[in-house]
Amino acid sequence: MNLEWWEKYNDENLTSNLLKLYENNYDLKNAALKVKENEQAVKIQFANELPQIGLSGQLYRDLRSSMQQFGSMQIPSYAQYNYYLPITASYEVDIWGTNRLRIKSMKQQLEIVKQAERATYIALTSDFASDYFNLIRADEFLAIQNELIKTQKEIVSKVKDKYDIGLCSINDLLAEQRILTTLKEEYNRHTKTRDILINTMRVYLSDSSANIARNNYNNITLINGIPSEYSTEIIENRPDFLQEEANIKRIGFDVRVAKREFLPKFIIFGQIGLNAYHLDTLFNSVSQMFSAGVLPSIDLFTGGRKIALLKLKKFQYEEALNNYQKAILTGIKDINSGLVEYKEMQDNYKQSLSRLNMQKQTYSLVKDKKDIGSASDLDVLYAKEAYLMVKKDEVSNKINSLLSTIGLYKAVGGVDLYKLNENI
Repeated sequence: MNLEWWEKYNDENLTSNLLKLYENNYDLKNAALKVKENEQAVKIQFANELPQIGLSGQLYRDLRSSMQQFGSMQIPSYAQYNYYLPITASYEVDIWGTNRLRIKSMKQQLEIVKQAERATYIALTSDFASDYFNLIRADEFLAIQNELIKTQKEIVSKVKDKYDIGLCSINDLLAEQRILTTLKEEYNRHTKTRDILINTMRVYLSDSSANIARNNYNNITLINGIPSEYSTEIIENRPDFLQEEANIKRIGFDVRVAKREFLPKFIIFGQIGLNAYHLDTLFNSVSQMFSAGVLPSIDLFTGGRKIALLKLKKFQYEEALNNYQKAILTGIKDINSGLVEYKEMQDNYKQSLSRLNMQKQTYSLVKDKKDIGSASDLDVLYAKEAYLMVKKDEVSNKINSLLSTIGLYKAVGGVDLYKLNENI
């Protein structure tokens, strides 16, 4: 889960929720089960390489109702029991290394599934962390929106007073009332966003009634010092790249297996056991049996199946090479896009913070002017409202900056961004 990276956000609620996600999420559990399933598949393939030994006892009764002729000798009809207890062993001599190649192919399939599990961890933890910070943004937006509605109500009240004494037109009053309704609609949208995020995160945690503990917006900190450039070699950390690399090796082994299907097979077989017609003689020395031999076999005609299989595997190998090249390009694109977004979000936050400070100064100046009688209460309310609108931009850009670090972390394959910088 790479908890060390998530701890860099200095948010105990985030790490606590991620631990619950790790323990309870059904997608993560299924991903782990997929790995275990494929581990058993490798063991099954390895078992096919070993000798096979089995006991297949038989008890049956022959009923011969007609005369049987063996040359000049005739045997009349008869009935008898037959007790047959052989231990049979067989082993395909892996002269061409076919079985070994199949095991190597299965191991590469296991590696693909392991990388799929890793990709699931990266995706789920990143998506959950993104929703977590979006939820904090929704909380802060609701708080600001409440303050905006409160301020706008005061504005409407004062404009109505002006209208009542004939200092403004009805259009001015209606305009302020429309702004109030717009602010209330926006409040409803933020409420909807918050509720959707909470329900989504509860699904991640596999708990429909979970209380999503979260930090206050004012206590969250930005991730600083992330390098702005990386080596292209970091795509080798991405699960999709490692999956395609393992897939090339897997199909390469399958191609070699398909070629060896044209060669003859040699099976060593043998039987040892007991064969008697009477139960009381079953364990006598005369009832002992033994046979052994080598069975060579080769398919003389299969209707073109083997040729078609070989061509199929070769086509799959070319397809895997194309997917491998595409994975490289996709990885470079995702990382470059993540870097561009990170730089942009960092710069946007700095600009919005600067704009917020300027608006705060403007608001303070208007209040000072009111104190000396150079501004009205409406001027102060309008300045406050403008400050709150800019505050929303600052909140949005700060959260976007955090989300850009999560996106970059996901793009590089779930590796600590600071450690990547140390390795360049």
